[in-house]
Amino acid sequence: MTRLSVNVNKIATLRNARGGSVPNVAKAAARIQQLGAQGITVHPRPDERHITYADVRELREVVTTEFNVEGYPSASFLELVLEARPEQVTLVPDPPGALTSDHGWDVAQHRELLKESIHALQSAGIRVSLFTGTEEADIEAAAAIGTDRIELYTEPYAREYALGRPEAAVPFARAATFAHACGLGVNAGHDLDANNLRHFAANVPYLQEVSIGHALISEALYAGLEQTVKTYLDCLDIPSP
Repeated sequence: MTRLSVNVNKIATLRNARGGSVPNVAKAAARIQQLGAQGITVHPRPDERHITYADVRELREVVTTEFNVEGYPSASFLELVLEARPEQVTLVPDPPGALTSDHGWDVAQHRELLKESIHALQSAGIRVSLFTGTEEADIEAAAAIGTDRIELYTEPYAREYALGRPEAAVPFARAATFAHACGLGVNAGHDLDANNLRHFAANVPYLQEVSIGHALISEALYAGLEQTVKTYLDCLDIPSP
């Protein structure tokens, strides 16, 4: 079964636009879990423009499913996650000023940084996932440096699927199959939504987890959080509680 992890960054974006604590990120995360999501994802950035380091610490106290923290492996990020001890850390190649993640790691180029970061995190009992594209060379290199999983960057799939090209899932199916053969777990995320998720999950084997934030939180403004989480669970054939 593919698990649904909900990224709550956009809850923090809305809060930060006004200041204060409304909407409350921890309260939203607790509610999302009650509605059936099997994980909470956050991506604290160096400028803390949405999720803050304080949010990560507070969320650690309320996330009872799986806590997944994404970020570039800077010294401050690694210090934070080694303190918070989430179940999973997803390492992404974003430079400090990036608006959003828009590519996977060139694993060979960043081999030493990633290898050292993976070792430090795994030594603390944290599962590690690397954000990658579908290129077999990067997936094989990820396996060689000891990561537990990869997270496939799915924006190219989402873009092509929206143009009526369901075959856009094929490269991701091949990549997931190759990753599984390399001994890696497979996650996926970026621009997955209620329109394209069911097709992706049905056609990409070995898919253990999807991380979805922007689309789900945006759709919840229209349909409400309860109905929207249910819609995403339905796409993954997960019964609602």
